[in-house]
Amino acid sequence: MGPLDLLRQAVASTRAVTADRPATGLSHDDADDDAGTIATDSARNFDPLPLLRAFHSCGARVAVIGQVAGILHGSRELTGDLDLLWSGSPAEAPALVEAFSSVSACLVDDDLRPVPLTLPTFSLPKVQFESAQASGDLCTPSLPWGSLPVGDFLSRALTVSDVDGLAVHYLRREDLIAMRRAVGRPKDLRRAAELDRL
Repeated sequence: MGPLDLLRQAVASTRAVTADRPATGLSHDDADDDAGTIATDSARNFDPLPLLRAFHSCGARVAVIGQVAGILHGSRELTGDLDLLWSGSPAEAPALVEAFSSVSACLVDDDLRPVPLTLPTFSLPKVQFESAQASGDLCTPSLPWGSLPVGDFLSRALTVSDVDGLAVHYLRREDLIAMRRAVGRPKDLRRAAELDRL
């Protein structure tokens, strides 16, 4: 089974897990450090593929990080958010505006203040986004990543293509593990250990 098949399987499992679950009022930003976003309302109707398809169609170069990247590597843990990394280059920002606009996304800054879906917003080191089927963080290498060479992670990201031509970029397993260990929350350490075993 290929990476995108694994992701589709995880999306179906997430739908099954959350189908009859009452709303909690919690978003991906309220995620528990142990359970993760699967326990939040962001997991309801979660499907990152429409947004990933929008990025591809608009020529927006982003790499999947976080647990969706883990799933693409074979992780069995479910998630309710999509975390992304891009270069932060102004030349790449118009494609992001187009892609997020195509899915009617709303953006907030790191202090949860709404920001417009315009080019200047993408000069921020990180924005959070919410669309009908996926929410999460869009990060750049200019965030304070400590000693992690995140720009290098982005440049050596893997690419998987679907039969219809969709291309999805995602972090290499060793880079994802390094990122998980650096963050160090219980869910990150657990997921790093799982990735180590794959």
